[in-house]
Amino acid sequence: MTHQPEPLLPGVLAIDAGNSKTDVALIGVDGTVLGTARGGGFAPQKIGGAAAVAGLAPLVRQAAAQAGHPAWNGVLTSHVSACLANADLPVEERALHDALESHPWGVSNTVANDTFGLLRAGTDGPRGVAVVCGAGINCVGLVPDGRTARFPALGELTGDWGGGSGLAITSMWHAVRAEDGRGGPTALAPAIARHFGLASAGAVAEAVHLGHLPVERLHEIARVLFAVAEGGDAVALELVDRQADEIVRLAVVALRRLGLLDSPTPVVLGGGVLASEQPLLLDNLKDRLARAAPLAEPRVVVAPPILGAALLGLDHLRAGAEAQTRLRKAYERPRTVAA
Repeated sequence: MTHQPEPLLPGVLAIDAGNSKTDVALIGVDGTVLGTARGGGFAPQKIGGAAAVAGLAPLVRQAAAQAGHPAWNGVLTSHVSACLANADLPVEERALHDALESHPWGVSNTVANDTFGLLRAGTDGPRGVAVVCGAGINCVGLVPDGRTARFPALGELTGDWGGGSGLAITSMWHAVRAEDGRGGPTALAPAIARHFGLASAGAVAEAVHLGHLPVERLHEIARVLFAVAEGGDAVALELVDRQADEIVRLAVVALRRLGLLDSPTPVVLGGGVLASEQPLLLDNLKDRLARAAPLAEPRVVVAPPILGAALLGLDHLRAGAEAQTRLRKAYERPRTVAA
C-alpha cells in the first residue's frame, strides 16, 4: 500500500481558471476560507497545459502565505479541485490533470471543465444542467449515475455562438456595416464609438487591429449592447434574442440527452453575461425555457465561480453539510438567486 503524504493544511486547494481571470482558494475541511489569490487568464490552448499550470504556482504561494505559510515545503493540502476553462475535451482534462500531478500541491487532484463548477455552485448534488455565458458559452449536464452531457465548445468551429466575445464581434460587425453603408442603421455604431472615446466603430476596429486598444476590452461591448437594446434598437434586440435562443437550445439538448425533460431539474445559469442579470436576456430565455422545457427550474448563480470548485473539492473529501454551508456563507455577498 502506497503511503500518502501528510498535507500541511488538510482541506482543498480550489482553482477556478477562466479565460479572463484565475482565482485560487485554500479551504479547510470545515469549509473555512484560509487564503485566496487572483491572477490573469488561463490559456493552455496558447502556451500548453504544463506551462499554464506552472503559471498557477505564484497564486498558490500567495494563498498559502495568506493562510500563514509563506515558505511551505512539501504537500500543501489534501486535494486539488481545479475547474478550468479550455478543458473542453477529455484529452485536455487528462493532460491538465497530469500537469497538476507534477506539482506538490495536493495529495490528490481532479480536473473538470469550469462549467461543472458552475453546476455545483447552483445545486446541492450531482443532478442538473448548467449553461455558462461569460467570455464564451458552454453547457454541461450531470445525473447521479455519472452520465454527463457535454459539448466540444470550440467556438464557431463546433457550432457555438455568443458569450461576451461573440456578442462583441457581432455587434461590431453590425456597427461597422451600418457606418459604411453595407448594412442597415443601428444605434450600436455611435454607442460603441462613444464608449471607447473614438470617432466611429470603424475607428474602434482600427485601434484594435493596430494594438492601440487591447482586444480584451472588446468584451465591454456586451454592456453597450444591452444598453442600446433597452433603448429599443432593432439590431441590438435581435442579438439579445439570438443569445437567449442559443442558451435555451443548449440547455434543452442537455436535458434531453440525460432524460431530464420530464422531471423538475435545475438549469443553472452563470458567467459574466448571465450573472449581470440583464432583464431583457433573462426574461427572454425564461419564456423560451418555459415553453421548451416546462419542468426546468432556471436559477442564476452570481457567486464567484471559485465556489463551485471548492464545493467539488469538499465533496471529494466527503465533508458534511455544515462545511458546505460555511463555505457558501463565505461567498454569500454575491448571492445565488432564482431566475
